[in-house]
Formats: sequence, C-alpha cells, structure tokens
Amino acid sequence: MTMNGEGSAPAATTSCGSRSAAVALFRSLGDPARLAILRRLAEGEARTTDLVACVGLAQSTVSAHLACLRDCGLVTSRPVGRASWYSLARPELLDLLAAAEQLLAATGEAVDLCPAYGTRPAQDSAR
Repeated sequence: MTMNGEGSAPAATTSCGSRSAAVALFRSLGDPARLAILRRLAEGEARTTDLVACVGLAQSTVSAHLACLRDCGLVTSRPVGRASWYSLARPELLDLLAAAEQLLAATGEAVDLCPAYGTRPAQDSAR
C-alpha cells in the first residue's frame, strides 16, 4: 500500500518501516476539530464563519486549523470578496473518511474503549 501521492517523491520511512508522511496525515486527521472541519467540508464548500458555527470554536482557532489542513494539502481556499471559501483538496479524502466509518462500524466499541486512545473507560469484562 503506497500512501504518498502519484508522481511525488517517496515518503521517508522510519526505522520500523512506517511512512512518516502517513503518520503526519493521520495526526492531522486525529484532532477532533480538524476532523469536524473536514467532515463539514465533505458536504460542500464553507466559509470560516460557517465552520466556526459548525465546530463551536473561536474564529482564530478555526483559522489555525484551516491553515494546518491547507499546509497538509487537504483543503484549498478561494477568495470571494473579503471571505475565503474552503473545500476538500482531494476527493480521495472522502474515500478515506468513508473507510474509517466502515472500520469503526465493524469494530463496534473496541476503538472507543481502547485504554490508550479511547474516550470512555473500559467496562468490567468479567460480566
């Protein structure tokens, strides 16, 4: 499985064989606010003010997340007057988000109960 873009330079590989570009991609998707922004942009273009209302964070925070996503090549913007309209830069991102939803549906609560990364404490498995 190749995770770098077609025609781009090969991604650097760490000592364990994982690609550092893939790690950066998943880290960029791992922030709840950035993921919410991407999910909203999957529905169509949006302005910063639309995204602020969607994620409930300050405009400066949303702008910082948009800058990160733009720097990662995941979103693009186009100026319209004084506003900028943001959209997903790559349609493959929709496929990745859909695959993540399918994986989460298949694993049930296992990921959410993960002691390292989950959001809920594991319940007593002896029951």
